[in-house]
Amino acid sequence: MSSVEQELEPDLIEYPVSDGEPIADNTLQFEWIVTIKGGLEAAFRNRPDVFVAGDLLWYPVRGVPGLCTAPDAMVAIGRPKGHRRSYLQWKEGGIPPQVVFEVLSPGNRPGRMAEKFRFYETYGVEEYYIYDPDNEELAGWRRVQGVLEPIDGVEDWTSPLLGVRFDMSTGTLKLHGPDGRVFRTYLENVERAEAGEQRAVEEHRSAEIERRRAEARERDLEIERDRAAAKERQLELERDRADAERSRADAERARAERLLNKLRELGIEPE
Repeated sequence: MSSVEQELEPDLIEYPVSDGEPIADNTLQFEWIVTIKGGLEAAFRNRPDVFVAGDLLWYPVRGVPGLCTAPDAMVAIGRPKGHRRSYLQWKEGGIPPQVVFEVLSPGNRPGRMAEKFRFYETYGVEEYYIYDPDNEELAGWRRVQGVLEPIDGVEDWTSPLLGVRFDMSTGTLKLHGPDGRVFRTYLENVERAEAGEQRAVEEHRSAEIERRRAEARERDLEIERDRAAAKERQLELERDRADAERSRADAERARAERLLNKLRELGIEPE
């Protein structure tokens, strides 16, 4: 049977969408799972070919419903975004999640984690990261020649596939997306958004105060210009009056001079 025929063939086997296990054993583990999954979604929000999921059952082999696991967070590069009840690899172009994350809690059994490691190594995971928030310990593996090998220096490491940087310099894990933004909890994002909104309100208020001050300064300048113009008009009126006074005086002198000359013509010498 060809692969196309297999793809078209109805699958009569039921693949459960839950393994009956809780997402997390405690609030700290749950917070980290949500933070990592949300941070990955945000980091690749503009990549339609990157699928991110959390606590989603992954079935790598068709027809074997008992062969599955649910990574705390996983990234499948080359698969479209969208909701899924489970990750059926044969319906995803045969592409496995290339990167998986596990967040430990005190209840994680070493045997179970060893099983997961073998699962991820067997079925194609390229990068595998484990973080223990209680003890603030980070471990990572990268596929080399078909097997997952420990990553030396994972405390300051950038994922080749994701471009996500792991930073343990403060003792607590900080994940930086490809754009440099730190993965934050939902509450931290809300608080930062509110702080940003408050800064925007304060900046708007400051800008409004400065605008009003500028308008007041402009009004003061306009008043000063009006006063200067009024003073100039007053000086102009005074100059006009002085000119008129000089004209009247000149006219009076001219009239007196004509009268004096007339009297002299009549033989009258004014005293």
